[in-house]
Amino acid sequence: MILSAREGYSKYLKLINISFDILIITVLFPVFFVNLGLNNLHFGAYQFVAWSIIAYFSGFYEVYRYTPVQQLLSKLFKQGLLFLLVVIAFFPFAKTTVFSGAATAKYMVAIFVAIGLFKLLLFYYLKQYRITTGSNFRNAIIIGYTPESLQLREFFEQKAEYGYRFFGFFSDKVTNPDVKGSVAHIPQFVRDNAIDEIYCSLNEMSNAELKELVDFADSEGKVIKFIPDAKEIFSKNLRIDYYEFFPVLSLRKTALHEPPEQIIKRGFDILFSLLVIILVLSWLVPLMGLLIKLESKGPVFFMQSRPGVNEKEFFCYKFRSMQVNNTTDTSATKNDPRVTRIGKFIRKTSLDEMPQFLNVFKGEMSVVGPRPHLWSQNKAYGEAVNKYMVRLYVRPGITGLAQVKGFRGEITTPEDMINRIRYDVFYIENWSLLFDLKIIIQTVVNIFMGEEKAY
Repeated sequence: MILSAREGYSKYLKLINISFDILIITVLFPVFFVNLGLNNLHFGAYQFVAWSIIAYFSGFYEVYRYTPVQQLLSKLFKQGLLFLLVVIAFFPFAKTTVFSGAATAKYMVAIFVAIGLFKLLLFYYLKQYRITTGSNFRNAIIIGYTPESLQLREFFEQKAEYGYRFFGFFSDKVTNPDVKGSVAHIPQFVRDNAIDEIYCSLNEMSNAELKELVDFADSEGKVIKFIPDAKEIFSKNLRIDYYEFFPVLSLRKTALHEPPEQIIKRGFDILFSLLVIILVLSWLVPLMGLLIKLESKGPVFFMQSRPGVNEKEFFCYKFRSMQVNNTTDTSATKNDPRVTRIGKFIRKTSLDEMPQFLNVFKGEMSVVGPRPHLWSQNKAYGEAVNKYMVRLYVRPGITGLAQVKGFRGEITTPEDMINRIRYDVFYIENWSLLFDLKIIIQTVVNIFMGEEKAY
């Protein structure tokens, strides 16, 4: 299950929290650690890395609208204790630095008073903001009319500060004024009423209906959660959250929907693309420009509109490999007469894709990710291929898992696209930085070995 990148304001709140915390620890340590011989650059980098690692593994930034304040304080205490130990551990290895227990204690108190106050104020401000303005709400429906479902409705209606609007029940087993319709009516109702979250009582639906519901949530970018009952659905892909004392099961997000992982991947993209731009494109662009111009008239670069993350339009850069023509909305085929002689070479070696590192540096693409399709392909396969829209929740890539597995180039059968989407979804669900590096290495290997569909 993939969750949409659409998370209301939560993804921005996480980034705000992270940015504030890093700013506080960076600004305050020079104030307290003076005249101790501390190398500010080394210590600043050390504590930044340490803070990030501790926060990632402790789930420090996993705070949601339904998170109780006790859990927020618990996370703050755990982060503070671990960070204190890591800060103390720095000094034995810094031979020119004098350790001061008093300075360390004052520093830790200062940063956690500042961070704690900021988090609590933001936490309570958002609750009050939802009540006062009616903004930042999540629209929700419940499938099933059970005692547990009624408890959840009571929570939504009595706890307005958590920011949920309840739109009604859906059930095939119960008929009463509270039930808006049957399970079959859900897709249209969700679209018409901009429903954000679907809560499902598992007693209400068969396994086939559950699978269909999950697929619908994937394609529409909706969050789906389950109300626990007797069915054994617990797995590594589920986590349990508590709305006060009421348990709700949620399908886990993928790593690429978490701000820390997004920052890591974006940082890698910037560094990698910058190295390629400086070390390769600086001399490759003039050389390719000359060769392309000598063979045919027209621009050196070919820029084509493609759907990016969340279907936002961007222009994908390539070295021009075809004669200038008016049929750029179709993919190249084998022995395509539009392809020039130099075009055949650069397409075979994938050199035509190299300018896309400029797209990566600009933030429109990633080094590794699902390849950006043509708009016509997006329209044709968006509803026909299961989970197709999932690939649009992340930045498109220059290379991807589907490409290194041989599913690149021309789409000749529906199975070509289905297999491509299967690999794209697997990549999104199992992303890691090491996975990206393996795909990059395999891409280079494939280029030198030659690829059958590179034409």
